[in-house]
Amino acid sequence: MSDGTRHANSRPQGSRIDPYFDQYAERARGMVASEIRALFAVTARPEIVSLAGGSPYVTALPLDVVGDMVGRLVADRGSVALQYCTAQGDSGLREKICEVMSLEGIRAHPDDVVVTVGSQQALDLITRIFVDPGEVVLAEAPSYVGALSSFAAYQADVVHVAMDDDGLIPEALEEAIARLTAAGRRIKFLYTVPNYQNPAGVTLAAERRPRILGICQAAGLLIIEDNPYGLLGFDGEPMRSLRADDPDGVVYLGTFSKTFAPGVRVGWASAPPAIRDKLVLAAESAVLCHSSFSQLAVGEYLATQPWQEQVKDFRELYRRRRDAMLEALAAELPDGCRWTTPAGGFYVWLQLPEGIDSKAMLPRAVSSRVAYVPGTGFYADGGGTDHLRLSYCFPLPERIREGVRRLASVIEAEIDLCATFGAMPPHGRVGPETPGPGDL
Repeated sequence: MSDGTRHANSRPQGSRIDPYFDQYAERARGMVASEIRALFAVTARPEIVSLAGGSPYVTALPLDVVGDMVGRLVADRGSVALQYCTAQGDSGLREKICEVMSLEGIRAHPDDVVVTVGSQQALDLITRIFVDPGEVVLAEAPSYVGALSSFAAYQADVVHVAMDDDGLIPEALEEAIARLTAAGRRIKFLYTVPNYQNPAGVTLAAERRPRILGICQAAGLLIIEDNPYGLLGFDGEPMRSLRADDPDGVVYLGTFSKTFAPGVRVGWASAPPAIRDKLVLAAESAVLCHSSFSQLAVGEYLATQPWQEQVKDFRELYRRRRDAMLEALAAELPDGCRWTTPAGGFYVWLQLPEGIDSKAMLPRAVSSRVAYVPGTGFYADGGGTDHLRLSYCFPLPERIREGVRRLASVIEAEIDLCATFGAMPPHGRVGPETPGPGDL
């Protein structure tokens, strides 16, 4: 058993097909395609029911209204929208972002905010300014694949912390911090997606939030709160943000990709002043400045359109699709499968019957015209072989039901194969056991 860590550059890479392999920086040699991006070409085929990618259903937007809005923006403010801007971002948009965050209890000033190219760039910049090779990042088990890619790019060691159906387990966090500290390891931050987590779909319970904050405060540990789905809950008001209760110890990441449109590529980080200044410098060196056009388009949308009503429409649309998936899973999947019941967001996390490897099964699923994301993409330590992620945000409900029906047939065939030839050992598993959906 390992201690649950893995050097990001330890994956073997072939050099025969790349004549420049030996000239790359060490951090570049470990770069690999994500499990999700590698599926894009397959899932674009119309005969495939894709339950893989988490693409928002932007067709639900009033596209004619958005088009008119963009046209007026260029006509009225083109000299600004098509010009350079500051690396921190448009001041008017930062004011609107503070209004958005207030829905989750955050009281922020526009100066606290740095606009980024989606929250993915914010993750990259944060890792860049904090992590030296070999230093530890704590992350939930499982965790968002894009975050794991950023951590790997800067050669962090990711140590996973267990979750259950109430989110991150405080005792598991305490144990991980104590164990790593005793071993002399340097932990740089805790990365968490507390609301409708990607990929598990679970939410950090309200009673656990102050405990997680207290544990990190006692350890002097920064929290990176990644919250792309926070306004997309299906029941009640948005959960109170971690940053709302600890503005000095939490960096909050947000995005308009899920509540407006991913194509505008506008996200943000809300951070303590010293971290904010470093993020601005890092952004300047990376991109000089971000797209003025995209920022002003989002700002205009927030200022002139009933965007909160649109979010309510998205919530209802995704709720119906979630329900369609859960009903289909209950009706179609064989015994031995377990899954989470998300209260918002885009994803269901499915555990397969014993002996079935989700990555090995994927080619047979694609041959049966259904796609998903294998669970291995959401672990840095080789876990997740018996899990897979299903996304319900994009397909129509009838396509979701058909996709689950096809998936059920594939799983049943795998069960028959295991019964005939014996269960295959989990592929690539190292480190401690991870919780299944019955525990999540």
